[in-house]
Amino acid sequence: MTGVVSNIKDKALKNTYFREVLETGIYTQVVIMSIPVGEDIGMEIHKDNDQVLCCVAGQGKVVLNGEEASFNEGDLVLVRAVVRHNFLNVGDVDLKIITTYSPPHHPEGTIHKNKEEAAG
Repeated sequence: MTGVVSNIKDKALKNTYFREVLETGIYTQVVIMSIPVGEDIGMEIHKDNDQVLCCVAGQGKVVLNGEEASFNEGDLVLVRAVVRHNFLNVGDVDLKIITTYSPPHHPEGTIHKNKEEAAG
């Protein structure tokens, strides 16, 4: 059945890829991410996408248009289109994130093993 992701929290906790697209719909895409200790997603702007990020594990920091806030387990952030943003891992374990893009942002089935591959 298309659109079902069983136990997404478990998948996110076990994920070691920087980015893995799990499901892509017409208007929304579901992705899991793992940000290694001391690393970040990288400052970016999505001109045509809203993005929702939920922290499943770890300790992070979010920067939205230059303003910083903590990003910890159970926190959710809505990044509106055209907002300059970055998520940083400031803890001592990998930062595990479930994120959605509306509309979809990455090709269906995308897997980026690390940040360098994602930039590439």
